Amino acid sequence: MVVWQQRLAGNFPRIAVMLHDLFMVWACWQLLHVARYAMLDVAPTLPLLGFDVVVVMLLQALAFRYVGLYRGLWRFASVTDLVNIFKASFIGLGAIVLVFSYKRLDGIPMSVLAIYPFALAALLGGPRLLYRAWKDYQSIHSDARARRVLVLGAGHAAEALVKDLRRSGDYEPVGLLDDSPHLKGAKLQGIPILGNIADVASVARETAAKLLVIAIPTLDAAGMQRIVALCESTGLPFRTVPRLSDVLEGNTLPGQLKEVAIEDLLGRKPIQPDWELIRGWLRGRTVMVTGAGGSIGSELCRQCARHGVNRIVLLEISEILMLNIQSELCRNFPHLEIECVLGDCGDAAVVRRALTLYRPDTVFHAAAYKQVPLLEGQMREAIRNNTLATECVARACQEHGVDNFVFISTDKAVDPANALGATKRYAEMICQSLNQKKGGTRYVTVRFGNVLGSVGSVVPLFREQIRKGGPVTVTDPEVSRYFMTIPEACLLILQAAASSSRGAIYMLDMGEPVLIRVLAEQMIRLAGKQPGADIAIVYTGLRAGEKLHERLFYADENSRPTAHPKVLEAGVREFSAERVLGSLPRLREAVASYDAETMQAILSAVIPEYSPVQETAESRANTNIVPFPSKEAGRN
Repeated sequence: MVVWQQRLAGNFPRIAVMLHDLFMVWACWQLLHVARYAMLDVAPTLPLLGFDVVVVMLLQALAFRYVGLYRGLWRFASVTDLVNIFKASFIGLGAIVLVFSYKRLDGIPMSVLAIYPFALAALLGGPRLLYRAWKDYQSIHSDARARRVLVLGAGHAAEALVKDLRRSGDYEPVGLLDDSPHLKGAKLQGIPILGNIADVASVARETAAKLLVIAIPTLDAAGMQRIVALCESTGLPFRTVPRLSDVLEGNTLPGQLKEVAIEDLLGRKPIQPDWELIRGWLRGRTVMVTGAGGSIGSELCRQCARHGVNRIVLLEISEILMLNIQSELCRNFPHLEIECVLGDCGDAAVVRRALTLYRPDTVFHAAAYKQVPLLEGQMREAIRNNTLATECVARACQEHGVDNFVFISTDKAVDPANALGATKRYAEMICQSLNQKKGGTRYVTVRFGNVLGSVGSVVPLFREQIRKGGPVTVTDPEVSRYFMTIPEACLLILQAAASSSRGAIYMLDMGEPVLIRVLAEQMIRLAGKQPGADIAIVYTGLRAGEKLHERLFYADENSRPTAHPKVLEAGVREFSAERVLGSLPRLREAVASYDAETMQAILSAVIPEYSPVQETAESRANTNIVPFPSKEAGRN
């Protein structure tokens, strides 16, 4: 009895809607007959519930069920519901004509049949739209404290945003801005389009807006920079709608507003990899990733899992990072085979064990030390982990018949001026030298610059410094770097590896270099502060091993385009493979004995262009600190 009552209570709204629709069918049929016979002096008597009326109601109810009219909710009635109503009305008309043809439609005027579907659609659709409008009105006016929102953009994203804002009840959209000249003066969901985006400051004052929302998810970096600058000029907080890629990757929810991130300002147009090539190359493979828990290694694992590999072998020295990426992959890809090898990729026994047990088809070597200033005083560890570990994994792949070895390099390997660049360049030359030997392994090197948000990168550092109130430290006003997002870098790594030739070095198109000073200023503004007024910027001078600018390739590498516009291939520079490989035993001995002079001499001999940049007393003396006003002064 209780269960029956619960079912009845749960279905009551749907039953009420059905009864409403049947009543409207009855009312429509009766009113059309009354209107038809009102022109006659003597009108026939119409029973309130005759046989014909009951049959009409039954046929129309079946039509409603057929089109799925009761799957939607009145609260969210839309054009789709109106279309279904019209479908049901015309299907009902056809059924009525078919059923009553046995008596040749005797007693049913043709004028009634002609008007019936349109009149019924109006009677059914009208209450639904009125209810929807009433609920929207309630949600807007239910809270007088709802924040007034000015929306930048008037496309599909803006339309969906306006609907979501109204339904939430916490926000009240007061206007839209769009640069399309033909839209000015028009309305979207009843909200007026008040002008161009450049008018945001004046329109925000006129409408008393309290929040700005950028609803143009297709904006490129230049467009986002322009709009963010306009938003900042108003002094109001601003948000943006997420990109479709962020929603699909689970980084944000549909309709969820997010703060404008530095990635939005520095990013470029979304890349379009050759998905068929990548998936065809990865499908069914076993891949091994060294440094699998790091920024690049973990994203490579995600991308490989997403694009069809059968098994991933995780080689990682940090147990915490190993646990993190293992649990994430198990949670998101339950059918993927995941094998864990905890150990140092510079340990030949560990590498041989992993290759013997799991027989990977491809190895992505992402493990490395990457912090330039730190490594300047740790040359021994830089060589051991970046050069000798690469040689260890690369040779083991050749011995075990691995099809592909993909080495992740850096732009600092070009004309190296620090330990990171020199050790990575030596590793590049080792891969090219091994590729000249007879064997089935294909050696590929992929070179790129900084990745946004990676561990130890400047973006998390700036974000933490801003959170603490500053100062933000920049080495030099003119220092610049190439930047790329981690997912973009990893997709292009897969693209290069899938289409590569033997022994090649591939460079990812990093776009234009970014001034670190400008990056710091943008991040401060995104935090709602003003550079130099709220957050100080400190110029500390170039550190040991740092260059003002980086390059992606040597002048004599003769870079050439590939099938993908974002991937360039560098020609192999002339060097002595015998010297590169023959110096390795001496280098191992120097590493074992901590002989820094010999290590430096070997690097200089193998890489003649290597010229270490030393931090000078003059650079320290030129440190420039932007004055930071007192808190009391900031309040005036």
